[in-house]
Amino acid sequence: MKEVILNNWSFMRVIRLLAGIAIIIQAIANKDAVFGVAGFLFTIMALFNTGCCGTGGCYTPVKKTTKTTEEISYEEVVK
Repeated sequence: MKEVILNNWSFMRVIRLLAGIAIIIQAIANKDAVFGVAGFLFTIMALFNTGCCGTGGCYTPVKKTTKTTEEISYEEVVK
């Protein structure tokens, strides 16, 4: 659990955490419980690195290409 919270922080994960904290602050300022629940969910999603699809329901594997580029030779055509 400690590894999930402390590792693999990406830009979107930080944005979700900041949005969640901002929503919680606004919920407290406006005394709005529903808004507070939404902020809590955003914060939990960021902390545990989950999304709407769970921990990997929408995961798309990264394609690693090992191909090297081929040198293309061109011929000059003169008229």
